[in-house]
Amino acid sequence: MTGTKGASPEAIIQDKEAMAELEAFKAQAAVEEQNEALFRKVVDEQNKGNTEFFNELFAPDYAYYFPSNTQEPMSLEETQEMVKTHLISFPDYNWTIEELFAVKDRVIARISSAGTFTRDYHGIAATGNKVESSTIIIARIENGKIVEERKEVDVLNVMQQLGMELKPKVEK
Repeated sequence: MTGTKGASPEAIIQDKEAMAELEAFKAQAAVEEQNEALFRKVVDEQNKGNTEFFNELFAPDYAYYFPSNTQEPMSLEETQEMVKTHLISFPDYNWTIEELFAVKDRVIARISSAGTFTRDYHGIAATGNKVESSTIIIARIENGKIVEERKEVDVLNVMQQLGMELKPKVEK
């Protein structure tokens, strides 16, 4: 801010308002940077096969919506068990962040992932095939913890890679 000697009261007020706006912008940018770092840590921990990170990085009342428009979210415990099951069937599963954006209290990520299908998965026999997918996640963060995630995955493509077939219904 330049000196205020000889400045009109209106100019001084405008300078103070501009500085307050700049400080608010800096504070929001810092929060968004922290939120991106939190999301990156989640991806890193999951890629290590660690599922204990849920207890540290997610809020106790966390809600997981998959698909994103589902009405009944999974709890933190249910989500953690789902990830454990997934990592058993695809032990080398790896997420790669392709794009990551933080806006206010949200982190939006486009992720590619791949893993080898080595153990049965929900009644589907393991094939040894490498399975790849693309995912969009919107995470909401409060007080440094993920409180909600909404996720979309190309499930049809994944199921086909697992050996499933899509056939038209036969009318009787």
